[in-house]
Amino acid sequence: MSRSVIVCVAAVALFANPLRADVDSGPKAGEKVAALKAFGVVGPVEGKEVDLAADRKDAPTVYLFVQGEHWARPVARFVKTLDGKLKEAGDDAAAVAVWLGDKKADEHKEYLPRAQKSLEFDKTALAVFDGDKSGPAGWNVNADAHLTAVVVNKGKVVKAFAFVSVNETDVKAVLDELKKAAGK
Repeated sequence: MSRSVIVCVAAVALFANPLRADVDSGPKAGEKVAALKAFGVVGPVEGKEVDLAADRKDAPTVYLFVQGEHWARPVARFVKTLDGKLKEAGDDAAAVAVWLGDKKADEHKEYLPRAQKSLEFDKTALAVFDGDKSGPAGWNVNADAHLTAVVVNKGKVVKAFAFVSVNETDVKAVLDELKKAAGK
C-alpha cells in the first residue's frame, strides 16, 4: 500500500466523527401533535399518567425525549440552559422532558425527583414513558438520538432536533425556533 493511500485512510478516520452523525428523530414540521401519555414525576402533573401534550394544549412547548442511558452532564446542561431561557419565548413557554428506556421506568421515576432537587428546573416538567426507547406512538423518536427536542406551538410541530452528542451550546437553535413560533 502506498504512503499516500495510508495518509488518506488515516485522514478519513481522523475527521469522520461518528458521535455527531446525523439522525432523524421526531415528528415532521407541520404535523399535528400526537398524544403523549407518560407518567408525570416533577411539574404541574405529578404522580399519575396523563397526556402531556393535551395538558400543554396550544402553548409553546419543547418536548425533550431523553434516552435514559445517555443522561449525563452534557444533556443535563442542555436541559438546564434551555429551562433558564424559556421565558424569552413567553410566559407560557415551557419544556416537558420525557425519559425513555426499555423497562427502566421505575428507576427513572425514583431518580427524577433527585435530579430536580439538584438542577432546580423552573419551567421544565419531568416525566417517564413506560415503553420502549422509540417513545410514544406518533412521536417517531429514534433510539440512536441521545436527545430529541421537538418544538411545538398551537398544537403543531414546528421543528424536531435530533442530537447524538449535545451540550448547552445547542440550546440556541432550539430556543430560536421556539421564539420564532411564539412570535417573540
